[in-house]
Amino acid sequence: MAERLATWVWVGAAALACVAGMVNVVGYLGFEHQAITHLTGTTSLLGAALAQGNLRSILQLAGMLLAFLLGAVLSGLLIKDSVLRLGRRYGVALAFESALLLLCVPLFEQGNFLGPLLAAVAIGLQNAMATTYSGAIIRTSHVSGMFTDLGISMGHALRGLPVDQRRLWLCLVIITSFLAGGVIGALLYAQWQYQALYLPALLTGTTGIIYGVYHHRQLARITP
Repeated sequence: MAERLATWVWVGAAALACVAGMVNVVGYLGFEHQAITHLTGTTSLLGAALAQGNLRSILQLAGMLLAFLLGAVLSGLLIKDSVLRLGRRYGVALAFESALLLLCVPLFEQGNFLGPLLAAVAIGLQNAMATTYSGAIIRTSHVSGMFTDLGISMGHALRGLPVDQRRLWLCLVIITSFLAGGVIGALLYAQWQYQALYLPALLTGTTGIIYGVYHHRQLARITP
């Protein structure tokens, strides 16, 4: 459960939620109001497009869903498990995410729909990379589940039932970080437009390098 979450998991979850918030708001503000991480809304819009027979919207919306799915598939190929543990290839996954975010900037600027598709792949990869840790469900690209868990905990507290305090705080940390990412992304977009995505690319790339160095040193310590 959440009481066993290590400090690095808290920090990583907050950082990645902030990254997702930035990417999502830049995509929404910049390209046909297309959300990157909000698959529930995208699926609803796809249903409406199918009902209306709008082929262009159908292809775009279905493409976003498939791109996010492709990112999750890529995570499965790289990491081979959805359980968060030190020693896995998270550095490689974060490097891939960083590269995808860098590649999507010029495509966004050209009005090419490959831009949001690559951004969706990047966030799908990120979200699948950090799914569970010690039984706690961690989602860094959307907050619907976090709000649900938060509401359940509040309901239990109101009834006088025991509440998992650290699970409650984990929900608040991820929600707050995603919101902060949205604020930062909106402010940066107002100044830099799509180049605002260079910041989350830098953050994920730097984190991947730091993790790779840390993992290498850990291996060196245990290898005679």
